[in-house]
Amino acid sequence: MDIVTKKKLNILIQLAMADHEFADVERELIYRIARERNYPIDEVNELIRNPEPIGTLGALSESQKDDYLMSSIEMVLADHRVVESEIVMSQHIAIKLGYLKNVVNHLITHFDKRTSKDLRLSDFRQV
Repeated sequence: MDIVTKKKLNILIQLAMADHEFADVERELIYRIARERNYPIDEVNELIRNPEPIGTLGALSESQKDDYLMSSIEMVLADHRVVESEIVMSQHIAIKLGYLKNVVNHLITHFDKRTSKDLRLSDFRQV
């Protein structure tokens, strides 16, 4: 089992549900990522029905952390509605990934740049 993909999908599912409205575009983003990573759709559906606690994320590589964070922001922006509960949850995830919480507002504002190099994610890493 691909635990890195499972954790990522689990986070995205919880973010999609943070505003109590699981939009079709959010669901499709989750399924697209699962397909890209050859993750079984039946396991995705089980995670949707029963999300797991997020737990620790410190064992991820720096590139995996960047990927999780960027995908989280993509999920927040997917339905073109950014609500406070999504921002708070994204900040919580960012902190678990080793970033300062203000990276979330920076990414939401500048997401169209799309690359971590352009967005200078390293400037927001906790020391």
